[in-house]
Formats: sequence, structure tokens, C-alpha cells
Amino acid sequence: MVDNHQSIINNKTQVFAVDQNSDDYEHHSRDLKAGLHPLKHKFVFWHTRRAPGARTQTPYQESIKQLADFSTVEGFWVCYCHFTPPSSLPSPTDLHLLKAGIRPSWEDSANCNGGKWIIRFKKAVSGRFWEDLVLALVGDQLDYGEDVCGAVLSVRFNEDIVSVWNKNASDHQAVMALRDAITRHLKLSP
Repeated sequence: MVDNHQSIINNKTQVFAVDQNSDDYEHHSRDLKAGLHPLKHKFVFWHTRRAPGARTQTPYQESIKQLADFSTVEGFWVCYCHFTPPSSLPSPTDLHLLKAGIRPSWEDSANCNGGKWIIRFKKAVSGRFWEDLVLALVGDQLDYGEDVCGAVLSVRFNEDIVSVWNKNASDHQAVMALRDAITRHLKLSP
């Protein structure tokens, strides 16, 4: 059997592995040589905004704007540190963090059979919960993480909404495990 994984071993414990046959192998190798810390997935921040109460003629697909993408810990923090805090974003605004290759649209092939978990927060606390969720997502800390497409922060007038999108709504076990992981990471009561 041929081992196609490049690993970093620390005290006989594998702490990082990349499939050498994957498209990301060269990218991960370059990042490691540069002293960067590659993430398991590449991510993209997206933004949508419409005027409050306005009915627009602009199709949703045209209102989606890509803000930044990253594939390393350092790249994440460069992006994240430049974002306006949720408490200062105008209403209505949506900030999406999705795995690369997935657009913030239910018509996207990764989303069309999926679903989402929705959590409503008071505006005063949504920023902390959003940050905790983003860190769990980027750090691949959610159970059934391969089924997770990303997360959305929806800033609204009276409340903010945080949602986690998943690929397969028909996999009941994965959907419930994702709910439990979100609850655990955000320290919410069940």
C-alpha cells in the first residue's frame, strides 16, 4: 500500500496530513514552507446588503459580493480583523462564511439538498456568538464538518440571526449531530 499523505508527526501523534494526490497538496506545502498554518478547507467571506424596507429590482445573485478568501490561519485573521463588528453593521446585512466553491445561494449545488440551523440573538450578544461559530467552523471543530457548507450572520433591526448551512438535510444523524455541536460550541442550553 502506498501512503499518499504528507504528515507532520509530533511525539508519534499525527497533527497534520495532506493527501499528496489532492489539488491542495502543492498549496499546503508552499504554505508550510512559508511558515503559514494551512486550514483543512479554503473559505470565502461574502456580503449581501439591501436598503431597509426597499423592494429592489436587483436579483439576489447580483447582490452577492465576495469580500475575501483565505486558506491559512494567518489569512483568516488578516480578513477577520478588518471586518466591522456585527453591532456596527447596518440592517439588513448578511455576512456569509462558506467553504470555497460554495456560493451563498440555495440554488448552489452544495446547498440545494441541504438545510440550516437558525439561532436568534439579541443584538448585544450576537457578535460573540458569531465569532465563536466562525472559529469553530474555520478550525473544523463541528461534528460532521464535511457536511457543513458554512455560516451566515444576518443583521436585522431588532435581532441578529446566526445560521449554519449543511449539505444534506435528509441525513438525520448528521443534522442532529450538527445541532448538538453548535449547541456545545456556543454553550447554549439545549
